[in-house]
Amino acid sequence: MYLPAGHFLPYRSSRLHYSIWGNGPRLLFAFHGYGESAASFAFIGDALDPNFTLVAIDLPFHGRTEWKEGLSFTPGQLYEVMGEIAARHATALSPVPPWRLIGYSMGGRIALQLLEIHPNAFERLILLAPDGLRVNFFYWIATRTAAGNFLFRQTMRRPGWLFLLLRLCHALRLVNPSIYKFAVHYIDDRQVRQDLFTRWTVMRKFRPDPALAAATIRRQQLPVILVYGRYDRIIRWERGEKFRNRGIADLCRLILLDTGHQLLRPTFLPDLLRLLTE
Repeated sequence: MYLPAGHFLPYRSSRLHYSIWGNGPRLLFAFHGYGESAASFAFIGDALDPNFTLVAIDLPFHGRTEWKEGLSFTPGQLYEVMGEIAARHATALSPVPPWRLIGYSMGGRIALQLLEIHPNAFERLILLAPDGLRVNFFYWIATRTAAGNFLFRQTMRRPGWLFLLLRLCHALRLVNPSIYKFAVHYIDDRQVRQDLFTRWTVMRKFRPDPALAAATIRRQQLPVILVYGRYDRIIRWERGEKFRNRGIADLCRLILLDTGHQLLRPTFLPDLLRLLTE
């Protein structure tokens, strides 16, 4: 049975868009990075092993998903959505876990959080430059405290002072050029700033604890693959090495590719296919 890409799942007052490739019995859920969409995985889906089905979900305020539940999205809600998608296509794949997860950047943080709340539901994690292995102090302040969230909202409306601070830090070489360019990109445009506020805030409930994640991996004997860009200045590979050293080095492989942060590229298709399906 061939399942065409592009589906909408009604969920409460919302509609979540997801894409699906393949019709194999083994299910692989994929979660994209910030500002991206399910389409980021299309080059993988088009070349997927016939034993697998790949499902990539557009997260709230991303892609074609129409999110009407306010600025809140929980790991429990996402897991519920995953179960409904699997049940909807049960004629082609197994509707029950264990499943595989692949997460890129922000999607890696999502995968780690899902592992914490449903440790028996997954048989393998493939994390590409994953966020979530270190607490981001500024993200925590901006999304987890009332005062910080208020300041975050106001700053995204009137970012003048932040521009000045960034320029000063750049001039004093307190931030590297890659981080500076990355930050300026996300505050230089009004709509981009609004998207940053809504997307960061809606995903605030996904906050994995690296120590708990490592303990879960060890207890479940769960294979984990960490993939980083050797030259990534946004999420450095050393975070993955520190995570492996939490007593899971025998279960957690770390692979470096000769690139920066962008790992979802056709150039790396053979490597990614092998890691996803081995």
